[in-house]
Amino acid sequence: MTFGRVNPQFRLEDQGIEGLGNVFYNLMEPALIEAALKKGEGSLGKGGSFLVTTGQFTGRSPKDKHIVKTDSVVDNIWWENNRAQSPEGFDALLADMLEHMKGKDYYVQDLVGGADPANAIDVRVISELAWHNLFIRHMLRRPDREDLDSYVADWTIINCPSFKADPAKHDCRTETVITMNFDKKMILIANTEYAGENKKSVFTLLNYLLPEKGIMPMHCSANHATGNPVDTAIFFGLSGTGKTTLSADPDRTLIGDDEHGWSDRGTFNFEGGCYAKTINLSADAEPEIYATTEKFGTVIENMVFDEDTRDLDFEDDSLTANMRCAYPLHYISNASKTALGGHPKNIIMLTCDAFGVLPPIARLTPAQAMYHFLSGFTSKVAGTERGVTEPEPTFSTCFGAPFMPRRPEAYGNLLRDKIAKHGATCWLVNTGWTGGAYGEGSRMPIRATRALLTAALNGSLNNAEFRKDANFGFDVPVKVEGVAELLLDPRKTWDDKAAYDAQAAKLVQMFADNFEQYVPYIDEDVKAVAIG
Repeated sequence: MTFGRVNPQFRLEDQGIEGLGNVFYNLMEPALIEAALKKGEGSLGKGGSFLVTTGQFTGRSPKDKHIVKTDSVVDNIWWENNRAQSPEGFDALLADMLEHMKGKDYYVQDLVGGADPANAIDVRVISELAWHNLFIRHMLRRPDREDLDSYVADWTIINCPSFKADPAKHDCRTETVITMNFDKKMILIANTEYAGENKKSVFTLLNYLLPEKGIMPMHCSANHATGNPVDTAIFFGLSGTGKTTLSADPDRTLIGDDEHGWSDRGTFNFEGGCYAKTINLSADAEPEIYATTEKFGTVIENMVFDEDTRDLDFEDDSLTANMRCAYPLHYISNASKTALGGHPKNIIMLTCDAFGVLPPIARLTPAQAMYHFLSGFTSKVAGTERGVTEPEPTFSTCFGAPFMPRRPEAYGNLLRDKIAKHGATCWLVNTGWTGGAYGEGSRMPIRATRALLTAALNGSLNNAEFRKDANFGFDVPVKVEGVAELLLDPRKTWDDKAAYDAQAAKLVQMFADNFEQYVPYIDEDVKAVAIG
């Protein structure tokens, strides 16, 4: 049977998906929560939130992501970074998944990726789990109800956690698979309940499609000055570096927390919601995000809670350090209603430095910005990917290598051209360690980071006195109101200065070794930064 609102000319049967049990189209939040509770997928939390655990997979599985190697994309994909799947393997996987799905209930959401109508794509998400449908309803953009009567998807995602792939038959790595077929305009996800795979698949898709239109897709959060979208700031960074936390500034309007595009018209959010990490979340430091954990429909993922009171334990990471909450953007009081901004006036590159070497903030020249963007240095934070149990230094080009189908230079050149055209000021911000490396030093105080960002965004930091960093050559402020001077010079925060020097030399060499792969593709001014 069919339930819910849908274009009568675009049912699953019209896509060749037949023999299912009940199909629920475009259910809204109350009905999805009812369905999830009836099926025993989770528990009702405070305020009507939905509490769920994701079993074996509490983070993304980047090694199990595939792109189908078809003639239309074979010359455009960065194959060193993306695992190939044969068309025959994909076809067998699709056929076996559809057979597995027969007789079972499924939930369908017809959604939109992109707040700019001129550059948006329509995505149909077919979910085995009702709570996955709730999650993606938060995370993508929801069409007006009347528009569903004529909705036809550009792409379709089928997510079936109970299906296990056969690596030999389906040409994939393991029983878990996330694969994208550009010819068939389909994404298949199997054998993982981690909901983040849904949204990151759409991001990966847009990262391939938009550069062809001259649009820069970005793994970043974004906000703008209240009442002034022209004063837009974007925050690049991998998960755990502070994109969500730092963009949720009560004195600025939030455009979005994770995925954006930069077109000739300005900045636009890809999503309609936020997916915030909740480990050590504080009502004092992050009141808006904290409040969402007790709002109706918020998906609470992999958090320990009291069975009687349903109180959440924000410090217990026994399930995973990657505990999260997913909620619609309008749950943040100062969120933009349009999810649109101007051309970025400030570009912030967030890094979580587990070495304790980088300063809390540095001003970058355009060439230095390109160097650090292509380098994408940070530390993988525990839980975001399977197998990562403590911060691990890594280089993730464009601050999002797992989601980049094209070579890094394609994104780097777009960013370079847009910075040159619109004159953005670029900053590197370290939200990692100070006073020593991970295990010895301490995490950068969030209040200091906020104070430095406020000074950067309101322009006052440009008037500060700067020193030239001896290791990387960028400009570092000497004194900023509200921030301890000691913190601005990381070497001074270490008790053992010789140990700092050795650690810094090690990090500089890591940068140099990593950057060698880009030297054949970059301009001379960026090479000068790399060579020093």
